[in-house]
Amino acid sequence: MDEVVITISGVSFKSAGQAQRFLSAHDGINNLFLLRRHQVPATQYRAARTEAFQVWAEVTGVAAAA
Repeated sequence: MDEVVITISGVSFKSAGQAQRFLSAHDGINNLFLLRRHQVPATQYRAARTEAFQVWAEVTGVAAAA
């Protein structure tokens, strides 16, 4: 039987279940980092990015880079 590979946004998956697990986690995370740069002033953009990375560090338990 031929192996089916599903590719989403440059990431390959061997099964629909594997893709679904990735997408369910990705959906909540992606919104933290998705900013419309052209719609906000630079200071607000930088503050939002800093906050997003702080939340990411808290959720993952990874120390934020200096």
